[in-house]
Amino acid sequence: MGEKNDSNHLLWQYAGLATQLLITLGLALYLGEWIDKKIGWNRSLLVWILPLLVLLATMIKLVKDTSNKK
Repeated sequence: MGEKNDSNHLLWQYAGLATQLLITLGLALYLGEWIDKKIGWNRSLLVWILPLLVLLATMIKLVKDTSNKK
């Protein structure tokens, strides 16, 4: 019974991480598009940069959280 409880805990943990990632990527896309329009640039520069920064920060956080702690 304990093993099933652990797998449920991991499932909810990863589901929460996926939801957090999707929401932050959506917000980064929206914010990047909004800033690009506000500035008046012809090219969508921040629509590409902000989501990439979110992905980079998420990967760094994931590596730090899952690394062996001494």
